[in-house]
Amino acid sequence: MRYIFFKSNVISFYTIVRKELSRVLRIWPQTILPPIVTSVLYFFIFGNLVGKRIGYMSGYSYIQYIIPGLIMMSVVTSSYSNVVSSFFGSKFQKNIEEILISPTYNSVIVFGFISGGILRSFIVCIFIYIISSFFCNFYLYSFFVIFIIYFLTAILFSLFGLINGIFAKKFDDVSIIPTFILTPLIYLGGIFYSVDLLPSELKIFVLFNPIFYIVNVFRFGILGISEINIYFSFFIMFFFIIFFYFLALYFLKKRL
Repeated sequence: MRYIFFKSNVISFYTIVRKELSRVLRIWPQTILPPIVTSVLYFFIFGNLVGKRIGYMSGYSYIQYIIPGLIMMSVVTSSYSNVVSSFFGSKFQKNIEEILISPTYNSVIVFGFISGGILRSFIVCIFIYIISSFFCNFYLYSFFVIFIIYFLTAILFSLFGLINGIFAKKFDDVSIIPTFILTPLIYLGGIFYSVDLLPSELKIFVLFNPIFYIVNVFRFGILGISEINIYFSFFIMFFFIIFFYFLALYFLKKRL
């Protein structure tokens, strides 16, 4: 009996993952193409045009300095938007009830939906990295750090998107968090500048921005430079992932 129950949850997980991956690839002009086009525009405008006037930052050309942040910006937005739109779409079409009444663990549902955000952000990340190599030459300082911080970031913001999807009651609710929370955090996360350039009054706000730590660790993985302790950043990431995971399980049980 226990084996049958376990097997049914494995099948449920596989089904959700297959659905999420199929969705990402089926509507690729909406899921894959937009972040790639946006990043290319950033590379061209900030990297080539503005970057030539700025020169160097932290010992690297300006375009080399901003590329890690632009890649992580795409990972954040792709993982978040994929899960929130997919989960809310399931709620809107009333097919989420079919999963909830099945003998599927809530943890399986959570892992299944966030897998879509991880897969989509991975595809976007690979494409943007390949495209960035046409704009400048750089090497990978630590592939291990790059992989770990990418994976943790994709999980964290996929969970964040899932929680937003659980609470969303209409389509407008899906766009509130990206507009009023994610966008300010991204542009104040040290993607386009070093925190040393900011006045002391603004530095305190940047230090409370989780994206600032994510960008710095990823920049360390590519360029080998960071403005903060990367081990502390990993601790912060693990803490928020665990917190959002249990929060998602709680709301999945109470709100639906």
